[in-house]
Amino acid sequence: MPDQKLQFETPTPTVEPLSKRERMIELARRGWRQVGTAVAVLLAALLMWHVINGKHGLSVWHQNHTQDRELQKQINDIQQENAQMRKQIDRLKSDPDAIEHEAREKLHYAKPGEVIYALPDVPLTPPQTGK
Repeated sequence: MPDQKLQFETPTPTVEPLSKRERMIELARRGWRQVGTAVAVLLAALLMWHVINGKHGLSVWHQNHTQDRELQKQINDIQQENAQMRKQIDRLKSDPDAIEHEAREKLHYAKPGEVIYALPDVPLTPPQTGK
């Protein structure tokens, strides 16, 4: 008998058919992770879209940043122009040569005995010949 193996019979449980409600509960119990994952991915996608395209999103921030740089450049240009004008004003207040130069250039003033020739600002274009 040493070559004989002992075999035990295990009783097989009897499976009763599940009702419709019990099947739905079992299906929900098995599939809650997939549904939860899908909901989490959907929420993450919506959040990412809002971060990029929302009212205060990255695209709006980039537009505002670009506009800010352009405005800063304009401010710097205007400040430089103002500084040059202040220097010109100071020269006109104190330097007689600067006053004379400005009067001759802008107002076409001349000293006694001088003749002023006014040249056109725009260069004359040669007449076009038709071919």
